[in-house]
Amino acid sequence: MALTVDDLLRDMNRRQFLGRSARQAAGVAAGVVTLAAAGSASASERVRLGVIGVRNRGRELAGLLAKFPDVEVCSLCDVDAGVLPAAVSTVVEQSGIAPQCERDVRRLFDDPTIDAVVIATPDHTHAPLTKHACLAGKDVYLESPATCRLAEGAELVSIAHDTRRIVQCGTQERSSEALQDALRHVRSGGIGKVALARAWTVHRRKPIPVKSDTAPPDGFDYGAWLSGAPVRPFNANRSHFNWRWFWDYGGGELAHWGSHWLDLARLGLNLEWPQRVAAAGGRLSTADAAETPATLSVQYDCGESTVLWEHRLCSSHGMEGRSAGLAFYGERGVLVIDRGGWKVYDGEPAHGAASAADMTAAHLRDFIDGVRTRHAPAADLASAVVSAGWCHLGNVSYRVQREIRFDPDQQVCSGDSAATALLSRAEPAAVS
Repeated sequence: MALTVDDLLRDMNRRQFLGRSARQAAGVAAGVVTLAAAGSASASERVRLGVIGVRNRGRELAGLLAKFPDVEVCSLCDVDAGVLPAAVSTVVEQSGIAPQCERDVRRLFDDPTIDAVVIATPDHTHAPLTKHACLAGKDVYLESPATCRLAEGAELVSIAHDTRRIVQCGTQERSSEALQDALRHVRSGGIGKVALARAWTVHRRKPIPVKSDTAPPDGFDYGAWLSGAPVRPFNANRSHFNWRWFWDYGGGELAHWGSHWLDLARLGLNLEWPQRVAAAGGRLSTADAAETPATLSVQYDCGESTVLWEHRLCSSHGMEGRSAGLAFYGERGVLVIDRGGWKVYDGEPAHGAASAADMTAAHLRDFIDGVRTRHAPAADLASAVVSAGWCHLGNVSYRVQREIRFDPDQQVCSGDSAATALLSRAEPAAVS
């Protein structure tokens, strides 16, 4: 039987955790809100970071963080030994300091000198790893989406709150001053009343040809990689990067990009949860091994406003002249956003330029400053859980092939037990 994250962490030294918690509580009670509260000796020292998951995005983030003079990327962790050398080289190139390499995440959580961790692992491990990082006294930079199942969110937010951890989620658009200017323009009435917003991503992704199951590659701890996901034989299609197109581990293109663009739509229209969600789409080829939809349209009914999501993975021709973005359709103009900036069309002219690189750097800077000063992060966990939840609701509607109604207080799909069951697990309930 494969080990879950909970199994891996069950033997954490409880006395050590309770001792850290007591010291942190005493510091908070005394009004001490410095880096010392996060496990370091002094606010003047470097923030010491561990990065968990370093194949792609994690390696990139490790390199960007290693550039900061007040940060030391001191430890890298991955269940695949083969990806560690390149990640080490990236950190050394930026900082001149070689980090330690670990295969066992417990070593990072048990290390009292590590102040914070970056979690850039597959989506199905986001919530459990963040939970245990918080319980171990570590602040967290968590790649989006914040959760893999909607039902994970409430407990995760509660644990982060109770442990007083800083959790910054990887929706870096929240740290773009230009894009936040665009949302302020919408909220201030710059394009009049907005009853409709539309978010999208359109690009070509290669189909995943069917492959046979094999033994895991040497150096790849497949049991640890599975964590709490259903136990299946190893298949190369379902691991590195492609895991996101399988329900066991991710939510497809909607979770991958919708967690960014729907987050901005919510911010621009001051929305929490939708009342009704209806989705339709499908796969384009039966020879494609992926499970999540290659084409998908989702309508979110939020009462006075409607938000639409669309993705197509067979084309390079996007909407509003952009391959990915967000549009607000107002009474006095249309405001369109992408990662290059924003512009108002068919209304009073207004615009602003943005940079994807700059917003990522600013987002990481905001996290490090939050670790030091304990200020609330730009992309707080509670809000990121809601934005991820929108993605999960869209996927659930697609999977049950009908409109669903969501009760945000009870966190259930009203009158729909099959849809509600999918909020907490990857597989549909068995038909008796």
